[in-house]
Amino acid sequence: MARTYHFVWLDVFAKTPLEGNQLAVFPNAHGLTDAEMQSIARETHLSETTFVFPESDAVDQERGYTTRIFAVMGEMPFAGHPTLGTASVLSRMKGLTEVALALKVGRIPVRFTVREGLPFGEMVQNDPEMGSTHELPAVAKALGVAPGDLDARHPIQTVSTGVPFAIVPFRSLRALSGVRPNWASMDEYLRGTDAKFFYLISAETVDRSVGAHARMIFSGGEDPATGSAAGPAVAWMVAHGVAKAGETVMIEQGVEMHRPSHIYARSDLREGRPVNVRVGGHCVQVIEGELSL
Repeated sequence: MARTYHFVWLDVFAKTPLEGNQLAVFPNAHGLTDAEMQSIARETHLSETTFVFPESDAVDQERGYTTRIFAVMGEMPFAGHPTLGTASVLSRMKGLTEVALALKVGRIPVRFTVREGLPFGEMVQNDPEMGSTHELPAVAKALGVAPGDLDARHPIQTVSTGVPFAIVPFRSLRALSGVRPNWASMDEYLRGTDAKFFYLISAETVDRSVGAHARMIFSGGEDPATGSAAGPAVAWMVAHGVAKAGETVMIEQGVEMHRPSHIYARSDLREGRPVNVRVGGHCVQVIEGELSL
């Protein structure tokens, strides 16, 4: 007998349909096996697909909704746009202004308000772990750019709020937009470090009203919006005086791949260390349907 599972398809970190980062959410995944969830993630072929395992209202509100995040290549312990998008679906379904997800990295709360006339969600990520610094020439070589394209005024450093990213500052928007790296070269470098991915940023932006331009290139291509990197990036900015503590920095991403995204990020500073990292944005529902197995 066929089993049917309801799903919602969203564009996350966007106010306009067909922008931002795509996500499929299965709000009640009871009965699915690990192998089936992985196969469904391959079927959607999105950067991530999420599966929620609700219990009672009391348990879900206290502990958080048990949620698993699958990419095409495997399960992820944490990812930003799946956290925001999944919480937004549950917020609408349950009529809640705060939703917590119980993820592999722990309990992540997301609070919803209204901004610019639309629902706006903001998650509190784990406090950042400030990792090692990287040698500029070696990173430039791994990215296939000239050393002069990188901004030597600030360190290249690994930062993690769940996934470790090497934050790489570029001198100009032109240099950053022109990056066409070879993944094999990037991967060879990253395997010898404490970072899993690069997050490339520039203070020069396309939209002059935002604070930073970003790109995240990985083995599967390029990510339109990376909430799990925006948190480390704003922590890095606050730690190195690029942004003020508590200041909201809007990060534009996905421009080069024609899926513009806007990520709102901020971090406090306590005793010289970034804490209380918050990452937010809007979500747009574009598809709703059923999957039959």
